[in-house]
Amino acid sequence: MTILGTRQILDADLRDWRKLARALHARFLTGNFSTGLALVAAIGELAEEMDHHPDVVLTYPHVDVKLLSHDASGITERDVRLARAISELASAHGIAADPAAPAVVELALDTADPTAIGPFWAALLTGDSGAVDGDDVVDPSGRVPLLWFQHTDAHETPRQRFHIDLWVPHDAADARIAAAVAAGGTVVDATRAPSFTVLADAEGNRACICTTLDR
Repeated sequence: MTILGTRQILDADLRDWRKLARALHARFLTGNFSTGLALVAAIGELAEEMDHHPDVVLTYPHVDVKLLSHDASGITERDVRLARAISELASAHGIAADPAAPAVVELALDTADPTAIGPFWAALLTGDSGAVDGDDVVDPSGRVPLLWFQHTDAHETPRQRFHIDLWVPHDAADARIAAAVAAGGTVVDATRAPSFTVLADAEGNRACICTTLDR
């Protein structure tokens, strides 16, 4: 299977869906639990018919759906087809989507030697010291955010420098940045926007607003 790039996904015009980090995400505004449960059941039947199974989270006011071809480690045409089918299903039930709502949080930790500390963080976060994929600590069950190691220079004095990466829809990034600035933050570095923009709070703690554009 061929992994689709960001431009191919944008050209597919999936009105309800946005690519965040590695997967397609959508939020459907069901408004109550029983409507959400019915939508989840319908998505389940559709997934069985298409032999492709999304991650689905049911809450009282909405249903979140995530699509990724795990065997290809990316988004493929199979995900695009299922995304369209789920959107058509939701529309038939009179359920609207909120494309600006999905978000994914990742943690980044500076280190000069990911192989030395990776097993520790994998064991701490997931209970499995082998849950390391390259520079990432990955929890297959999705209980904790992905942790990735940002390569830095070697240093003798122990230090700890985390920052948060927040993935948002590409067409919602400007509004999120503006909201953070209005709440007392500052833009530290926008030279790599719209790929990512570095912001800081009033004490200098940093975070990145990330999108899939220009990657």
